[in-house]
Amino acid sequence: MTGWLLLAAACVVLVLRCAVRQQHGFRAVLGSAVCGFAAIALLRLLEPLTGTALPLNRFTAFVAAVLGLPGVISLLLLQLIL
Repeated sequence: MTGWLLLAAACVVLVLRCAVRQQHGFRAVLGSAVCGFAAIALLRLLEPLTGTALPLNRFTAFVAAVLGLPGVISLLLLQLIL
């Protein structure tokens, strides 16, 4: 459990460090989080058509909020592989 928390903290620190270096850092982080949550919502709406389900739990919400759309795509690829 501690390992996952350390990994999550490292991801947050890395994203915040990159955001600080941008001219509009807060807007970039917020936009990325919105895109991630929109991707999860779109997947939930299209689930009957595609058959692909991505549950909304703490882990997927964290990945969508911190990593955005690339994180959601990574979750889909992990689900496909595993």
